[in-house]
Amino acid sequence: MSYELIAILMFAGMMALLLTGQRVFGAIGFIAAVFALLLWGTGGGEIPFSAAMKLMKWYALLTLPLFIYMGYMLSESGIADDLYKMFHVWFGPVRGGLAIGTILLMVVISAMNGLSVAGMAIGATIALPELLRRNYDKVMVTGVIQAGSSLGILVPPSVVLVLYAMIARQPVGQLWLAGVFPGLMMAGMFIAYIAIRCWLQPSLGPTLTREERDVPMAEKLKLLSAGILPFLIFLSMTGLFVAGKTSLVESSAIGAIGATVAAIVRRKLTLKVMRDTIHKTLSVSCMFMWIIVAALGFGAVFDGLGAVKAIERFFVQDLGLTPWEILILMQISYLVMGMFLDDTAMLVIVAPLYVPLVKALGFDLIWYGVLYTITCQIAYMTPPFGYNLFLMRAMAPPEISIHDIYKSIVPFVLVMMFALAVVMAFPEIALWLPHHFYIRG
Repeated sequence: MSYELIAILMFAGMMALLLTGQRVFGAIGFIAAVFALLLWGTGGGEIPFSAAMKLMKWYALLTLPLFIYMGYMLSESGIADDLYKMFHVWFGPVRGGLAIGTILLMVVISAMNGLSVAGMAIGATIALPELLRRNYDKVMVTGVIQAGSSLGILVPPSVVLVLYAMIARQPVGQLWLAGVFPGLMMAGMFIAYIAIRCWLQPSLGPTLTREERDVPMAEKLKLLSAGILPFLIFLSMTGLFVAGKTSLVESSAIGAIGATVAAIVRRKLTLKVMRDTIHKTLSVSCMFMWIIVAALGFGAVFDGLGAVKAIERFFVQDLGLTPWEILILMQISYLVMGMFLDDTAMLVIVAPLYVPLVKALGFDLIWYGVLYTITCQIAYMTPPFGYNLFLMRAMAPPEISIHDIYKSIVPFVLVMMFALAVVMAFPEIALWLPHHFYIRG
């Protein structure tokens, strides 16, 4: 049997298991272990074992639970509620101001959490009811929350970029810096779209009433202080890391400690908050660790087969495609898979194939990590089975139908596809920061 056919059988077997509803790490890890035993006999059992040992020796993996803890501590303690009140007062007098404030809130939440699910939960429970109560167009604001929450996997400290760094063996710090300008650029594009749309159609995003706008400056400044603690946490965490004063793990520890101190200072730290934060942190961290173990085992079998070389030969020599045409096909495949899988599953499934191929084609793996993440953001919001669509359906009030949810994402998906094209055409948008800072960690 040829190596190409074995590789196809591996992917087919994995997809078949995933379609049965099995957990992602179970399906991928099982296929890796079975094919290792079939190809190399009892000695193949060392491959999954070696993957687990490699995971245990990854010191940088300590950042995952620490960053996840930081995000859940800030959200569970209610600090996100205070942030939204701040944006509500300061942006309320502007047409579409509350929707613009929601995008800014999502950027801050992304910088605190690194997961899109947290932004979606906060936006749907805090921002959405307020926007609907003030007669904002339900279709537009539903799209605002879905698009804004997707920034969580691009703006540092993105947990998805940490996973990509580990699987692609790239520096986490450089990937974080690479996500800064594309993430802020995309947020700026969302804000520009909202501002222009509400300027042309004021009924979509009315301003606050005069009574609501008549807030004393002293109270406005007091509300502004709600953003100081999260900003200080983010600045101390990333600033020290970029300056080379702390390692990546030390920075994540500073963020976790800072979030706990912030909850204490604001008198929001209770036994329930601590218990919920620790429970969610352990749940998400363990899920990611199992997935990484499965990915490493699957990748090791693929490397042993030499399947990557066969796929490269097929695209470049047999089909005669250029490197850019191959890259575009990869992005399209992510969009298709994103209709059925989340970002972590997509990364684990295709990383053993795509990452070495991208490197062989001469592309920068840091830049490609940003392209992968942006494409995942788009795939999250692509019907019929986009991950964010179902999260929004579960969290939205009854007056928002599934048709409204599908309709709401169209303009934002177009904006994100334009942003993806811009980053592909001008790689320095992603690479300028990593190339101009010395990274440790």
